[in-house]
Amino acid sequence: MSSLLDVTDLRGGYAAADEIVRGAALRVEPGEIVALIGPNGAGKSTLLKMIAGLLRPRSGHVRFRDREIGGLAAPDISRLGLSFVPQERNVFGTMTVAENLEMGGFLDRAQMRPRMEELYQRFPMLADKRRAAARTLSGGQRQILAMAMALMNAPSLLLLDEPTAGLSPRAAEELFGTIVALNRDGVAILMVEQNALEALAVSARAYVLVQGRAEREGAAGALALDPTVRDLFLGGAAAPMLAASRGDSS
Repeated sequence: MSSLLDVTDLRGGYAAADEIVRGAALRVEPGEIVALIGPNGAGKSTLLKMIAGLLRPRSGHVRFRDREIGGLAAPDISRLGLSFVPQERNVFGTMTVAENLEMGGFLDRAQMRPRMEELYQRFPMLADKRRAAARTLSGGQRQILAMAMALMNAPSLLLLDEPTAGLSPRAAEELFGTIVALNRDGVAILMVEQNALEALAVSARAYVLVQGRAEREGAAGALALDPTVRDLFLGGAAAPMLAASRGDSS
């Protein structure tokens, strides 16, 4: 079976002279959660934007469902079933929750109302606050709304850029629970996340991006126990806690 997403030797950045992403390669299988971790400035968010069509790759390949999408415009990629949730400015603050969902569903207006009702059932908080301005929501609630907007296109792959940034530990934990629940319903997820330990705990596999390319990859639990990964990105004492929480014996 082909990978849902297959990225090979991707290069590019924000300008013609930039090369923030330097030969990155990764894959996401159907139904997987894959974490993308690494130091600040490694190119993680830039890589997601290139996959999503917000930035045009200079070279390399992005294949989604066996179709080359590298260089396609973001709306065209979204129509194919790949949705992106940016870290910042991911909701319209002055618009209501319902209006934000309508904006998320503008590519498929015929299915807009049924999908809004489905999302209200999945996220009762959104139903309760459908007439409230998005700016009045808490940080965690805004992230739920941002993901719901992306889900309006019924994607098979969701790209999340730092979904728990700025959230309290409790709100971050709840959001990770939401991510796991979405995945159990069949949505594959590629996630850039600053809370590397927590991201590895909910992921099947992970990549460590350093200077624009994946330096390490493998099962999330194994990477959490890798001494280099632990020392550089997780903090030396944290990884054994992950092993215990996952029931790993190694």
